[in-house]
Amino acid sequence: MSEMLAFDDRSSLDEALATQVALWLEQGIAERGSGYLVVSGGSTPRALFSLLSRKTIDWRRVVIMLADERWVPADHEDRNEQMVRSTLLQSPAAEADFLSLIPTPDDSVANVAGLSTLLASLPTFDVVLLGMGEDAHTASLFPCASEIKEGLTTTEAALMTHPKTAPYTRISLSKHRLKNTRHGVVHIVGEQKKRVYEAACRSGDERLFPICAFSALPTFDCWWAA
Repeated sequence: MSEMLAFDDRSSLDEALATQVALWLEQGIAERGSGYLVVSGGSTPRALFSLLSRKTIDWRRVVIMLADERWVPADHEDRNEQMVRSTLLQSPAAEADFLSLIPTPDDSVANVAGLSTLLASLPTFDVVLLGMGEDAHTASLFPCASEIKEGLTTTEAALMTHPKTAPYTRISLSKHRLKNTRHGVVHIVGEQKKRVYEAACRSGDERLFPICAFSALPTFDCWWAA
């Protein structure tokens, strides 16, 4: 079962988490020659990414990818990749290697197959940073999506999802691939999300509260601020 690390405010949370993520990546680089970081989109991690981008680690040896992506054109303002490039892939972190989740944008079937093969070839991640929506979804594993069972049970690394309560078709890493990490973080802010997270932990129903697929793991902790 994960722990909750609580902070008085967002800035304290982001400072501490940026420092910790940099340390975990440095450990991965020292032990394996490379560090692997999976991040999430949305508004919550923007300040964290800006702080992390300025950490002085050997970013040339870091591989960054998203936990999920919206199936929209590369220049679309709602593409998670756009936010990551403008906040995290800056300053020293601009030297990191970024792996897009949509290398084959014209063919979703080929894209998922190729991406799953690529992800399966990668080692255990060093850090996975997950967010959570107020419906308890994480990555693009939505309780309202018909693919939720597949996302939680498949041994493939990636899948397409079609949430009913959010725009756009999505591509998401599966639970199987996301949990294969040395260190996992559920990064949330606000009292409402804390209540949702705690309800998910009490329930244990992964299909109703997908976040509890990770909160139940000892490798994932929740970092929260009001």
